[in-house]
Amino acid sequence: MSTRGRLARRLIQLYVGLALYGASSALLVRSGLGLEPWNVLHQGLAERTGLPIGVVLTIVGAVVLLAWIPLRQRPGLGTISNVLVIGMAMDATLALVPDAQGWALCVALMATGIVLNGAATGLYIAARFGPGPRDGLMTGLHQLTGVSIRLVRTGTELTVVATGFALGGTVGVGTLLYAVSIGPLSQVFLRVFAVHPAPGGSTVVASGRPGGAILRP
Repeated sequence: MSTRGRLARRLIQLYVGLALYGASSALLVRSGLGLEPWNVLHQGLAERTGLPIGVVLTIVGAVVLLAWIPLRQRPGLGTISNVLVIGMAMDATLALVPDAQGWALCVALMATGIVLNGAATGLYIAARFGPGPRDGLMTGLHQLTGVSIRLVRTGTELTVVATGFALGGTVGVGTLLYAVSIGPLSQVFLRVFAVHPAPGGSTVVASGRPGGAILRP
């Protein structure tokens, strides 16, 4: 594949992945069985402010991105796109998909949302256009404090879940299943959607290391 062809594929993967990530998060909302850690916070803030959850997601992403400045993290195209696209896709999907009625449909939406989220994560990270704002926050804190990424991530996500739950966000079996399955799912889809760099590398955009990503937008 030519360098131009690789770039086109990466751009498609980036934006399809981000749009599907927003859609998958919306399915978890409609299932009513629990959200991803950060979306527990977003939903809680949405309940308190009256803003659509996708708008809250975008605002929080922008605020987190500002925290990159003292942490000396460098955003990429994927970072900025993450802030802008996921929230819009989430609100658009919520406008189309009603709340689930009945346990069977709730479970189906939850399972679909989790698997689709893993696929979306694999798509956008494998595109190698830079980490999401929350990923950069975690790596920046790791570099600043010397604490392992695993501990930084765990502490951060426990904090956002607890805060979101206190504000009215939904924590449930979907939150637990997401936590234990998103890593393996994302790793599988990272291999499926990997775009191998051209010989000698490309200077069009900075490339990341998808295999070492934190797997959160």
